[in-house]
Amino acid sequence: MQTMDSNSQQPDKECNEMDGVVYKETEKSQKTCCSKLKMFIMALSFAYFAKALSGSYMKSSLTQIERRFDLSSFKVGLVDGGFEIGNLLLIITVSHFGARMHRPRLIGIGCLLMAIGSFLTGVPHFFMGRYNYETSVKTMENITNGILPCLAVQNQTTIDHTSTKSTYSANSDCDRHSSSNMWVYVFLGNVLRGIGETPVVPLGISYIDDFAKAENSAFYISCLHTITLLGPMCGFLLGSLCAKLYVDIGFVNADSVTITPKDARWVGAWWLGFLVSSVVMLLSSIAFWFFPKSLPKQGEENKIKNSHELFKENSSVPSNIPAEKLSGIVKGFIPSLRKLLGTAPYFLLLCMCILHFNYFIGLITFKAKYMEQHFGQSASKANFLIGIIQLPVVSAGIFTGGLIMKKYKLSVVGAAQLSFGASLVGYVFLISQMGITCDNSNVAGLTVTYDGKPQLSYSETTLLSQCNNDCACSLKQWDPVCAYNGITYVSPCLAGCKYSSGAGKSTVYHNCTCVASAPLLSRNSSAILGQCPRKKECSVSFIVYMVITTIGAFINSVGGTPGYMVIIRCISPELKSLAVGLQNLVIRTLGGIPAPVYFGALIDTTCLKWGIKKCGGKGACRLYNIEAYRYIFIGLMSALSGTSFLFQIAAIVLLRAKYKSSQKNTAEEAHGQEETETIKMVQMMANEDNQSNKTLDHKDE
Repeated sequence: MQTMDSNSQQPDKECNEMDGVVYKETEKSQKTCCSKLKMFIMALSFAYFAKALSGSYMKSSLTQIERRFDLSSFKVGLVDGGFEIGNLLLIITVSHFGARMHRPRLIGIGCLLMAIGSFLTGVPHFFMGRYNYETSVKTMENITNGILPCLAVQNQTTIDHTSTKSTYSANSDCDRHSSSNMWVYVFLGNVLRGIGETPVVPLGISYIDDFAKAENSAFYISCLHTITLLGPMCGFLLGSLCAKLYVDIGFVNADSVTITPKDARWVGAWWLGFLVSSVVMLLSSIAFWFFPKSLPKQGEENKIKNSHELFKENSSVPSNIPAEKLSGIVKGFIPSLRKLLGTAPYFLLLCMCILHFNYFIGLITFKAKYMEQHFGQSASKANFLIGIIQLPVVSAGIFTGGLIMKKYKLSVVGAAQLSFGASLVGYVFLISQMGITCDNSNVAGLTVTYDGKPQLSYSETTLLSQCNNDCACSLKQWDPVCAYNGITYVSPCLAGCKYSSGAGKSTVYHNCTCVASAPLLSRNSSAILGQCPRKKECSVSFIVYMVITTIGAFINSVGGTPGYMVIIRCISPELKSLAVGLQNLVIRTLGGIPAPVYFGALIDTTCLKWGIKKCGGKGACRLYNIEAYRYIFIGLMSALSGTSFLFQIAAIVLLRAKYKSSQKNTAEEAHGQEETETIKMVQMMANEDNQSNKTLDHKDE
């Protein structure tokens, strides 16, 4: 008996040991798959950071690119839209077919392409030669008196660098020196960067949403977007740093540069940031080559018996589900697209996103330029303030929206209402910006007359006056000088200056006849290099503008995560990747591409003084009518944002009706189940009574 007991206990002991091993392996596999998902989120966050860094740096460098390549705002908008053009070429295909492929590796390939695109964008700098801006200052002469801006007609050719003859010449030397066509390479680099970005967003989001718990998905995505916003912050800070550095840094003596970062001719080291962002993008692509094709759903890891099969790259589809053939995927595309667009709330929210994205792209593309032109800030300071103040606030707002959804467990309707409320309050702050203004700079012949009276003029003929008639000045040149009467003159020649002292940045022009004929605060008829600074009231207005826009940005961004989750939760789960991809395709096609173009074209209509290319034609704008600029810029954004509310309200109404209908159906189903259970209980009780009666009958017998 003792032997039998010992033998019987042995299998039990072995079973217990095996159970312990299985339990430990299961626990280990659970920890491994959870860490894999979190590692993927970390890698995707870094990729989001890198792509946002590159994209925001492009936005921050648009002013520098505009001036370096002598482009209008319209063409700059076209260059910026190249990213969206590249993105839409593949977005719908990658979103639909990529969900059936190895998503992490596709993301890695996309990051690699973005690195190549960023590198290509910065390369033209090394083939363009040195940057030459228009100026009448002789930096190589160590003479105290000499430069004579206002000369007789027979001597003017030595100074008039932009005369009609030289400006419109089309000889081979001019063509060789011109860099007007090099902007095409910047455009192509931006297109390639857009192609590379295609798989990152839809495949990354769907990968997380597929394998994370439903209650964790929104939080993970909000964390992802929050970390992502560190990219734009660093991108604009990098743009601020590069905008301070002269474009030919290391090749040109800094003392020979006579313009400052606030000058309309200043070009920073725009190319440097693209090389930096290319390296960051390259690093972000590495991790995705080591992730599996699929992961188990959070909370369902114990259903997987073999952890080795779980992480095997080729085991992406469960064994009981046959792999889909390519032909089946293609045939299912049109029905899936029809089903998706047939979902009314999704379609309405898609229309809302198009308008809102137009507003957002116009804002982020020309916000820094608006701060430069309207409030007299340098490009470096404008980018710095956007990166260090406003983008962190937006990041905090998006994170707050995710926390609100997680804490209160908002339904689809609740999330839609939160998004609408935040957008509405943000719209109020947007409208209020219309009243924050500065006066136009006092520029003789453009915004004021030579007598100092206000007068806007878009014609070059008003640059001539009796005080400079004898100077034979070029009307094409932009070489501003500031007189002690607070008026800026387009050039020393147009100011009627007779002679100068000093050299380089220290050049001072004296005996300026136009300054002497204007109302003076003092009897000084001299002028110094550069535009006159803005009035003190403009500095106060700028502080108010920053406060208003910062608060509005925070409130608006609170609705970002809820609004995004509504879009992917109001449709069937199997359509999530297609929904995200279609959304990106449509908003980029109808928002990302046209918005910077028509924003730029409308901004061009407010230009008072155009630069001139060396080979003729309009270059970059030097001076804007800031009153018209404000009405167009703020007014257009307000119109787009206000119209989007109509679609958002309609979508909320439909979602609420759908939610009430589903609640009613759920209640009816629950009531039906209760009735069924009651009937079953009655039947069971009746059966028990019958059984008891039969038992009694048998006993009586």
